Amino acid sequence: FFSTDRIIAMSFPSSGKQSFYRNPIEEVARFLDTKHADHYKVYNLCSEKGYDPKYFHYRVERIFIDDHNVPALQDMLKFTASVREWMSQDEKNIIAIHCKGGKGR
Repeated sequence: FFSTDRIIAMSFPSSGKQSFYRNPIEEVARFLDTKHADHYKVYNLCSEKGYDPKYFHYRVERIFIDDHNVPALQDMLKFTASVREWMSQDEKNIIAIHCKGGKGR
């Protein structure tokens, strides 16, 4: 994890064998629910894969960006507008953003 006061950057929340070397999705959900209950939104920037948003109480938004590629301007505008709206709703709101490895996008 890398975080500021209101932004958390992380690798893909995974299950199964991938959870041995990536963030286990249950642990990510437990952390967010414990530290930021009802005040977090997860942004999945992975075009390659997703997961069941129920882990994060359906507060997941997916922006399809290919690994090691520049996102389309339309996607960046959609993302920044969504983040701005979420963050402005409550000063306690935070975002958790990830791609696959946590640094490629």
